Amino acid sequence: MRPAPGQVAVVTGAASGIGRAMVRRFAAEGMKVVLVDVEEAALHKTADELGADGADVLARVVDVSDRDAVHALADEVYGSFGAVHVLCNNAGVGSGAEGPMWQHEPNDWQWAFAVNVWGVFHGIQAFVPRMIDGGEPGHVVNTSSGDGGIAPLPTASVYAVTKAAVVTMTESLYAQLRAENALIGVSVLFPGPHMLRTGLWESHRNRPARYAKQRPRRTPYRSLDQWEAAMREAGHEVRFTPVDEVAEHVLEGIRADRFWMLPPGEHSDRQIRARAQSMLDRANPAYLERFILD
Repeated sequence: MRPAPGQVAVVTGAASGIGRAMVRRFAAEGMKVVLVDVEEAALHKTADELGADGADVLARVVDVSDRDAVHALADEVYGSFGAVHVLCNNAGVGSGAEGPMWQHEPNDWQWAFAVNVWGVFHGIQAFVPRMIDGGEPGHVVNTSSGDGGIAPLPTASVYAVTKAAVVTMTESLYAQLRAENALIGVSVLFPGPHMLRTGLWESHRNRPARYAKQRPRRTPYRSLDQWEAAMREAGHEVRFTPVDEVAEHVLEGIRADRFWMLPPGEHSDRQIRARAQSMLDRANPAYLERFILD
């Protein structure tokens, strides 16, 4: 499809980071934008900025892990705008898990799956049937990550597992929509190719009480700035991809009906080849040895 003025885009996790960049880019195309997030102050700040620039905006505080809330959102969006053309299931969290998975708290997994996996599923169930019935071209973008979506990241296994699940969910959705001859394209987004300055590092600030940690962390949470400083002090180069570049990549991918929204990158290409070759050779995953050595 070709995003055009008057069309409607729904973006979850829209108050900051990649989501904020996407709604700004869609609004620049003249699209009506629906901003969804759990952070009320940041959400309304972004919505006010877009409105001041002339965008047609609807902002709603919604926890995507709540199925009923996501379906109520869909009811409101269709009641207000009558259609949805682009759906970006982008909301995501870390987990706060420490150590090997046999030491993890179940709530770390419950929370990450509730947002990163169930949140995507809820978005699909609430919006996609109506998008199909609308009979207009549309597109669904589900945000994954190279950390899990391409290859495992054992040092953040909970997050990595959820992002691997998003890839498989999106592949399945693609096949099912093609089987239905629907006019809805599907993409899985791997933001990058480098690190991103987003609020994911501080996602624990929004952790709901029902998924609260049951024991104190052994180490304090690190902010992105703290992690970056530590990496540079250790002599490692740290590169960042501007979130506006990710948003542009998304828009171009929708226009091209590109399933893999995966920017070129030596690191990701090397991971893909190494993992695929290990599977083809029926060999042990040597590409994970650096984590063992660490």
